[in-house]
Amino acid sequence: MYTLNCKGRLITIDQPIVMGIINVTPDSFYAGSRQPTDENLLSRIRKMLDDGATIIDIGGQSTRPGSDYLSAVEEADRVLPFIHSICAAIPGAMISIDTFHAAVARQAVAAGACMVNDISAGNMDNDMIATVAALHVPYIMMHMKGTPQTMQQNATYENVSLEVLDFLIAKKEACRLAGIKDIIVDPGFGFGKTIQHNFRLLHQLNVFRMLDVPILAGLSRKSSVYKTLGTTAEDALNGTTVLNTIALMNGANILRVHDVKEAVECIKLVAAYKQTNAIV
Repeated sequence: MYTLNCKGRLITIDQPIVMGIINVTPDSFYAGSRQPTDENLLSRIRKMLDDGATIIDIGGQSTRPGSDYLSAVEEADRVLPFIHSICAAIPGAMISIDTFHAAVARQAVAAGACMVNDISAGNMDNDMIATVAALHVPYIMMHMKGTPQTMQQNATYENVSLEVLDFLIAKKEACRLAGIKDIIVDPGFGFGKTIQHNFRLLHQLNVFRMLDVPILAGLSRKSSVYKTLGTTAEDALNGTTVLNTIALMNGANILRVHDVKEAVECIKLVAAYKQTNAIV
């Protein structure tokens, strides 16, 4: 069991939980996740919470391969009005800010976010780890090779699981020394990795349990799903559900998804399966 202190509110992870994805961007890889207006955004978040999401992850710039880079100012201009709107309309929502900019993290937490989700684990902004430590909020640190603009240009590893694990061990220690209390690790499916690397990481996800922190799996509608199936992100929900189920069986504690209801159903069914297996 894990607990996360989110600005005085506790999230207890005694069974896997769901993080719902909200992209306030015009260019995210999955068109169904883009939310251009306040009304649409709030409606979608309410549905996610009703469907069982514990955390809502707000992102202001696409991090798909080759995406455009936004400055901290540009990203803050996108996300802060939405965070203010969410906190005013749904005050109980647990909001994570998906950013690699320390300045955006600082402003988002001041606006009401209670967690920071950084795809670069501090590598794209040297101030990020110290900033999160000063904010006293949980930190999701992800492995990525390069940047979103370059990450697929050198997706080579001798042993992908070992290299990602070594990276996360070192980053966890840096976070501990900085004073961050609550850490979540994300192996970074799709970020500087081939489809084969992603399936290897999924197969060996259990190795990350040695870090003794929650493991986040972000597989939702990604290319490893739709390219393997020969379909599109729009038609990748069933494939996502399959991989989320495998991730849960292999130790995932948080599922980061576009489709909350289906992810919650995965969690319930895997829990029932494990409970029955334990009794037998």
